[in-house]
Amino acid sequence: MPSASLARTFAAAGFAAVVTGVLAVSALHVLPPTASISPVRRTISEYAYYETGWVFNLGVLILAAGSLAVFVALAYAKLIRPTSLASLGLLLWSAGLAAVVYFPKHDWSVGPSTHGTIHRMASLVAFLSLPLGALLVTVMWRRERRWRGSVWLTAIPALAALAFFSVIIGAYLLTPYTGLPWWDVIPLGFVERGMATFEVLTVLALGRWAWRASSTPADGDPDATAPGR
Repeated sequence: MPSASLARTFAAAGFAAVVTGVLAVSALHVLPPTASISPVRRTISEYAYYETGWVFNLGVLILAAGSLAVFVALAYAKLIRPTSLASLGLLLWSAGLAAVVYFPKHDWSVGPSTHGTIHRMASLVAFLSLPLGALLVTVMWRRERRWRGSVWLTAIPALAALAFFSVIIGAYLLTPYTGLPWWDVIPLGFVERGMATFEVLTVLALGRWAWRASSTPADGDPDATAPGR
């Protein structure tokens, strides 16, 4: 199968999987018993504590798989090199999501734990690596006039995700001055959900970009989308 056809197949599959995963996790916001969880103060990972936790875990894993499919589509569309820093960022996002499921959220009020620390670090890696990786993709193609729209559609949600991430970093750095745990200084649930929303929009923008690149090669040149051309 030609690279263009594979890119479209993976882009479509990734797009569908990402939407499915997001819908699964979003449903937990409005369906019992998790509907009572405050979306402003409580993190998304708390949905894993309930009997419907399997829905959360499955949704996150589907999102990770869909994101991985988008990465493959980008590679087949020759928008990224598999060994580039941009690729590393996108792969760490999927790996981080899988680790969040394998190492569930910990109740820190009872003391520290190894799996809780891994969960927290995996979340940080995932939420930071995706927008940085996506921005590297936009930097590579910023001078290509025909990709100007795709560059902005990817860069805007990636920058917005980093803006939400910076709120968490700011709260952490202010801990010595506030005298409070950093997660009590900000509406952590709202910040995390805002960040997650823009991360997903970034993945969808990358999937759209891969589809377009595989559907409209410049001047019929199959290598026209290779970085550096």
